Amino acid sequence: MSDVVSGSAAHCPVGDRRAHGHNRAASFGLDASVLVALLAASSAPTPLYPLYQDQWGLSSLAVTVVFSAYALALLSALLTTGTLSDHLGRRPVLAGALGAQAVAMVLLASADDAVTLTAARLLQGAATGVATSAAGAALLDLENPRRPGRSALTNTIAPVVGMAAGVLTSTLLVRFAPSPTVTVHALMAALFAAQAIAVTFTTETAGRRAGALRSLRPRLAVPPAVRRTLLTTGTAVVAVWALGGFYSSLGPALVRLAAPDAPQATLGTVFLTLSAAATLTMWVLRRTDPLTTAIGGCMAVLPAAVLTLSGLHGVGLPAVRAARPWPERPSGPSP
Repeated sequence: MSDVVSGSAAHCPVGDRRAHGHNRAASFGLDASVLVALLAASSAPTPLYPLYQDQWGLSSLAVTVVFSAYALALLSALLTTGTLSDHLGRRPVLAGALGAQAVAMVLLASADDAVTLTAARLLQGAATGVATSAAGAALLDLENPRRPGRSALTNTIAPVVGMAAGVLTSTLLVRFAPSPTVTVHALMAALFAAQAIAVTFTTETAGRRAGALRSLRPRLAVPPAVRRTLLTTGTAVVAVWALGGFYSSLGPALVRLAAPDAPQATLGTVFLTLSAAATLTMWVLRRTDPLTTAIGGCMAVLPAAVLTLSGLHGVGLPAVRAARPWPERPSGPSP
């Protein structure tokens, strides 16, 4: 296969090869931006949850249900549509999922009670699962042999960059924009619509092949060689992401408990601190031995939980903000 590619490239005019290279680079950048935008949209509601609670009288349990709806839909989509783009192609799957994501943003902008908010988050979670699978696979397809590992690193860092950007943008809009619950999602809807259109002009890296319907059947299989590793590290990964989900859904409530007089615009700062710290840590430790980072991440979870509890029992908001776990470095796309 490499000989065929090399032979083809050898007979292509230099201008055509450069244009093809530019197109692949643009496709890579767009797919990376899609991952950032998808996870930004997933974290953007965090600073908005207190507004929903004040407007609709929602309890912390109701907020947790709304957050869980997104997570369950995301997981279901990953289990069923994770390989769909292998059969239909990256572009049509990604464009369709981004279109659905734009619709979800419109529904979130127009939500007026917990039921419609939950329904919108369900659609958002499903669209995110489909889109992240296709975008992550496209990034791996577009791996540059001269820069090995760039695709895996992008798949790892782009999601946490997106989460930090989403919380930061939403926090600023809560502070400065009118009707932030509408403004945040209206801007995201426009972004996803633009990305859905742009994706149709990118390089297609997977041809159509039979078996699309069969690929929707969930199949869980772990190669024997990595089963022990999965058992030893999988529980730690689940614990770290579960704690992150806790901060994402109930972080504003933690701030209110630790600092009742905190301004409305600061209620999303706990999750912003977590995601920003995760981004920096992943970048700094990107060449560190995976086992070392996994052990360090697991050990950091314990003091993080202790700091959170101490912040709720007299120490105050600084302890809660400091209680973000040292993230383990995943080896592939993050949800």
